[in-house]
Amino acid sequence: MYKYYFEKLAVWNNARVFVKDIYAITSVFPENEKFGITNQIRRATTSITANIAEGMSRNTEKEKSRFINISFSSCIEVINFLIISNDLGFLDHENYVQLRTKAEDITYQLNSLNKSLNKSQE
Repeated sequence: MYKYYFEKLAVWNNARVFVKDIYAITSVFPENEKFGITNQIRRATTSITANIAEGMSRNTEKEKSRFINISFSSCIEVINFLIISNDLGFLDHENYVQLRTKAEDITYQLNSLNKSLNKSQE
């Protein structure tokens, strides 16, 4: 089976594991949040991987950079929902710190990728 470029990226693989972590932890969120925070944090998390994949298929570095920026914004959105979930007691402190750290690591990787794409545009 052919392996696409995005599948070889460490950031995409880390974000993919992060999606699984978010799905697992949100499976125990209150049922009445199914269409609230649970849905929103899951959509934002999958958006990280989707935009990396779509961006890497674009022809120009400028287009690729735009999708990586969208992916970064989705990761910041996830951090927002982690904070709110912790505030509401849906996440205990240990899980909050673990997931927040993973999200921050992904943002650092996305920033590095974006810098390299922007550098090659110059």
